[in-house]
Amino acid sequence: MFKFITNKPFWVNLLAAATLGLLIIFLVLQLLGWITKHGEYLTVPSVKGKSTAEALKLLDDKGFEVVITDSVYTDTARRGTVLKQIPDANSTVKINRTVFITVNRYVPPMIVMPALEGKGLNFVLDILQRNHLQLGDTTFRPDFMKGSVIEQRYQGNRILAGAKVQWGSRIDLVIAGGLDEEANRVVPDFVGMTYSQVKADLDSMGVLVTLVTRPDVRDTMSAFIYQQRPPHFDENKQLQFIKPGMVIDIFLQRENPADSINKN
Repeated sequence: MFKFITNKPFWVNLLAAATLGLLIIFLVLQLLGWITKHGEYLTVPSVKGKSTAEALKLLDDKGFEVVITDSVYTDTARRGTVLKQIPDANSTVKINRTVFITVNRYVPPMIVMPALEGKGLNFVLDILQRNHLQLGDTTFRPDFMKGSVIEQRYQGNRILAGAKVQWGSRIDLVIAGGLDEEANRVVPDFVGMTYSQVKADLDSMGVLVTLVTRPDVRDTMSAFIYQQRPPHFDENKQLQFIKPGMVIDIFLQRENPADSINKN
């Protein structure tokens, strides 16, 4: 066989070698294209908001590999649903591409119970919200630390700071009502004042404050109060009273309500 090759002119052997090399390269490229499915593309379907099982089946039927990269928890979405996907929906990708999804957990995570005792009510409400906990029942007990939390309870029992509770749990509070538990106070008239002007007074009253702001309010402290509930007077022009632990709603807007009246 080697004699057959050596008997041929050099240019013939060179041409044969080049042809063989090109043939091998062509076959390798064709094989790679077949393996990687070159030129074949798919559109990624939208699976956000779907249940995990539904999303996995849909992606698998479309020819995608699926990897669950993370499981988080949010109470604003249904449990077990897809919160995020990569690549995004309607993206055009090569076939066999992997889709990564983040799902909402079925079981809420455990939260470390914060320390609430000895703190004012408004501060405690903010702590509960930041720790994804809810305010449960409130009871009052005679105590000189009026308006502060003197005991935190969970499912009927006192709970210490550092204990574990489930996300979204209701925490009951025992609030100091002062040495005169039944003492009432006249509801002040806050309309027309800024929130910064009345905040100290609200804190000293030991009441629960709910702020309702209009969309254009950027700075709560400098916003004006245009309505409050309960108001200073009732429908019969009688003074209204409030005690520690009760709720007062404060409605805020950017403009001074007196200026709005003058314009009208």
